[in-house]
Amino acid sequence: MHIVAIIAGLFALVGVLQQCFGTLLVRRFTRAAPAVPSAFPAVALLKPLCGVEPLTELALESFFLIDYPVYQLIFGVHDAGDPVLEIVARLRQRHPARDVTVVIDPTLHGSNRKISNLINMLPAARYDTLVMSDADIHVPPYFLHRVVAALQAPGVGLVTTLYTGLPGTPHLATLMGANQINYMFLPGALLARMFGRQDCLGVTMALTRGVLAEIGGLQAVANHLADDQVLGRLVRAKGYELTLAQVIPATTVPEQDFRALFRHELRWARTIRALVPIPYAASVLQFSLLWASLALICSAGAPLAWLLFFTV
Repeated sequence: MHIVAIIAGLFALVGVLQQCFGTLLVRRFTRAAPAVPSAFPAVALLKPLCGVEPLTELALESFFLIDYPVYQLIFGVHDAGDPVLEIVARLRQRHPARDVTVVIDPTLHGSNRKISNLINMLPAARYDTLVMSDADIHVPPYFLHRVVAALQAPGVGLVTTLYTGLPGTPHLATLMGANQINYMFLPGALLARMFGRQDCLGVTMALTRGVLAEIGGLQAVANHLADDQVLGRLVRAKGYELTLAQVIPATTVPEQDFRALFRHELRWARTIRALVPIPYAASVLQFSLLWASLALICSAGAPLAWLLFFTV
């Protein structure tokens, strides 16, 4: 058998084993008994917004439906004419009992516009437990219970969450983008954590005002594209642990054509390559179907190659 076929077959086999083990880790994570908060501190929940995408209203409304004793919802935009403010206004009318603050401030504090938005919003936060979450995230009602419980564990300074992909449209590109998150990112993130990585994921970043002050505030990440990863590194550098909350929100996948999906995936890949080049290079093993197909072609259809191909 051709040497290329043998190497490709081994890569495909490693990819299959990785997928199987990653699936087991996801199953174990989702079935684990969740921690229960020892207390219920009031929470300031910050949502930086910019524009409207598919399912924006559905995503934002999920935060109005959170079941938690006391929390403040803070929405921030740079532009008073941003159409997302109409959605926020509708949701406030629909849920008048919710404590909602809207901050409109065009001030920029660095190259990262989302972080600038959050810096502008922070003075409006009345509570010391801070939870920052992206605009396109859908959460279950018990979201804050799980995040607060994780933050109360000894030695923890920062809490983040995994996430799944929720197609924003029925377009094939959108479905493929969601599947990439659900079947490659999610198990891969748990595998990486098993090997010692403690990545902070921007979908959810929860910490106390005191810890944030220790690292220099959000100004410390205002000029970083991968603000979540830098924030995680700064918190860990202070001796704190970064942990996962026992909850998995969903993120809207909005790309409605293959060109937009390709640009998104390329931007994501470049960011990962810049942050963690060695794990990025090793991620080629995730593409087991590609390697199995190459093994099949280079082996001229050998029986073992066919078996591997259909196993993948």
